[in-house]
Amino acid sequence: MAKGLQGFSWTMLLLFCAIQELGAWAMHTAVEGPGLGQPGDPALLAGGRVKRGWVWNQFFVVEEYTGTEPLYVGKIHSDSDEGDGSIKYTISGEGAGTIFLIDEITGDIHATERLDREQKTFYTLRAQARDRQTDQLLEPESEFIIKVQDINDSEPRFLEGPYIGSVAELSPIGTSVMQVMASDADDPTYGSSARVVYSVLEGEQHFTVDSKTGVIRTAVADLDRETQDRYEVVVRATDMAGQLGGLSGSTTVTIVVTDVNDNPPRFPQKMYQFSIVESAPVGTAIGRVKAEDSDVGENTDMTYQVKDEEGVEMFKVTTDSNTQEAVITVQKPLDYESKKVHTVVVEALNKFVDQRFVDLGTFRDQTIVRVSVLDVDEPPEFRPPSNLMEVQEDAHVGSVVGVVTALDPDTANHPVRYAIDRSTDAERIFDIDANTGAIVTGKVLDRETAGWHNITVLAMEADNHSQVSRASLRIRILDVNDNPPELATPYEAAVCEDAKPGQLIQTISVVDRDEPQSGHHFYFTLAPEATNNHHFSLLDIKDNTAAVHTQRMGFNRQEQDVYLLPILVVDSGPPALSSTGTLTIRICSCDSNGAIQSCNSTAYIVSATLSPGALIALLVCVLILVVLVLLILTLKRHHKSHLTSEDDEDMRDNVIKYNDEGGGEQDTEAYDMSALRSLYDFSEIKGGDGGGGPGEGGPSGNPASVLHSLPQWVQSPDLDFSVFRDYICKKVEQADEDFSVPPYDSFQTYAFEGLDSPVPSLSSINTWSSGSEQDFSYLGGWGPRFRQLAALYTGRRGEEDSEES
Repeated sequence: MAKGLQGFSWTMLLLFCAIQELGAWAMHTAVEGPGLGQPGDPALLAGGRVKRGWVWNQFFVVEEYTGTEPLYVGKIHSDSDEGDGSIKYTISGEGAGTIFLIDEITGDIHATERLDREQKTFYTLRAQARDRQTDQLLEPESEFIIKVQDINDSEPRFLEGPYIGSVAELSPIGTSVMQVMASDADDPTYGSSARVVYSVLEGEQHFTVDSKTGVIRTAVADLDRETQDRYEVVVRATDMAGQLGGLSGSTTVTIVVTDVNDNPPRFPQKMYQFSIVESAPVGTAIGRVKAEDSDVGENTDMTYQVKDEEGVEMFKVTTDSNTQEAVITVQKPLDYESKKVHTVVVEALNKFVDQRFVDLGTFRDQTIVRVSVLDVDEPPEFRPPSNLMEVQEDAHVGSVVGVVTALDPDTANHPVRYAIDRSTDAERIFDIDANTGAIVTGKVLDRETAGWHNITVLAMEADNHSQVSRASLRIRILDVNDNPPELATPYEAAVCEDAKPGQLIQTISVVDRDEPQSGHHFYFTLAPEATNNHHFSLLDIKDNTAAVHTQRMGFNRQEQDVYLLPILVVDSGPPALSSTGTLTIRICSCDSNGAIQSCNSTAYIVSATLSPGALIALLVCVLILVVLVLLILTLKRHHKSHLTSEDDEDMRDNVIKYNDEGGGEQDTEAYDMSALRSLYDFSEIKGGDGGGGPGEGGPSGNPASVLHSLPQWVQSPDLDFSVFRDYICKKVEQADEDFSVPPYDSFQTYAFEGLDSPVPSLSSINTWSSGSEQDFSYLGGWGPRFRQLAALYTGRRGEEDSEES
């Protein structure tokens, strides 16, 4: 029965397409005329009649055809076709020969494959009519279109999924959440295959969807995130405008309910209890409390505050921004003896309040925090905490300066002992009574040396010295008049010989180390020993200064060039103290303008022209010169001692050190050979050898002018080289055993001295011979360096003489 219905539907569809094709053909004929004929073509007849050459139009073929026979598409025909098969019809273009086949004789076109409009909506082909015999075109080639007719074979699809939307809780009904859209691949211009409507399959209790636009909206006003924070809504899209038989597709939309501040903070407990020791410093955290809030995000941000007056004074509450906890800290020192329990009211309130939900209630909550203070053994406390005492500087040793008092704040009230921190009173100027706390002077005081003393007093429990309190005490030394006034400087003045009476010479001022409370006031007068002075006068100006004036007409420095004027200065006391200072007045010669030219006192001129800084600089320069001289002498002495130590070294070390004798006469760069030839007369040496003995014409004949000849090398068979041979062999063995020495024998450097040298060998190693007539005693006078060489030669010579005798 199903197959019958399916065949019936295809039959109806083909009938419908045929009717539509006839209508389109009629329209095409009325509009375009005959085939592909152009305006002005000879085929056009008068009166609007058309001579047809081609007869066809736009063809339609139904998609998704499932029949067993090829689907008839249409027919092309030429008027010149008389039905005798002389015309051959052909097509070319898209799908020609594969999808679409044409009957060459009748011009019928069939579709051989199943077409899908969603993949390709139309095909463009070209038709030809040719003479079968001559293959000549009978009609011009022309294009035509085969359009695939749509059927409702594609369901709507949601291509932008998955969908996730959000809506604030407690939103009113009809609040837009989001929009979903489905697309249908069918032809929207043909029928209702692509007309889509939306509906909610699941979640319709809370949300609705607009059937045309796909906009999802809230259906209720009491969405509560704290109850359910997300919803899964299934939305269906149906084509054919929702009619029966339409295809549909669905998608799941996740709707997240966002939070609003609709819940106030709430403390889980109405009372919290904490304890803290009374010695806890200010700022110590006592504990934490937290109010719960069902909201999330910034809606849970809270601030805490202390509501009662007592709590505000003693404690402080801050908010931990990370945990949203209230941190309770100590704001003032606690005292167990004063109050053992404190009650604090802490309030929590939201930082951000949504005014839309104020009518839901107050967004704050309170709780009670009980803080118990624990007793600890506390150090004594100083009472009253005064830190200033005063004492006269003339107070006797042992005088009481003041008394400090400290009490044990604990209920046990232990006795207190006192001491002074000696790091603050290293000179032990003050002492303290350990039991009473009385501070007394330990040494004589002097305000001018130290006007203030800062000491630290210790108070500790008698039976527990670890409980110590410290108090800083400032002691002011009060001044008494115990220092007489003195002239500010050792005044010296100069006066011209032609000075006139009443001329101002010097203004005198004084200094006093005391500091009376009423200020200084000094009195000036000439000392009693100056009562017979008729040369100068002293005037007290009453402002703690005095002026010295001349009292006579002119002075003669030849008679007296220096005057000493004693001045008595008295302070205001009490008691009044005085001192006498001397003003030195020098008589000088002056020019006509009164400028001093010269004075007899050289010291005065030097002191006036050479400052103390210049004197110090001069002394420093002299000291530097002395140090440099001493340093040079020390270096010379050290150098001389070093040379003496080298002279006393072993001969073998000298042999190793001076191991380079040069390259002989051929080496003209190392030595000046002319100097060697000028020193020795080889002819005289040769003549001397053939002449007399040592006493005749020998070197000892004229010691002041004779040049000592060097001994010549004479090979003698009776020479004994065993000493040198043993020494060299020993050094060779040591070198062979020492692997750190260089791989060469230093003895090889003596192997060659040059060729054809007229000068005999200068070496004295092999000059011991019985035939030698040299007297080597003079080598001892050559200095410390030749002592050992002289000892060797003179010793050998003595042995030979004894053997001959």
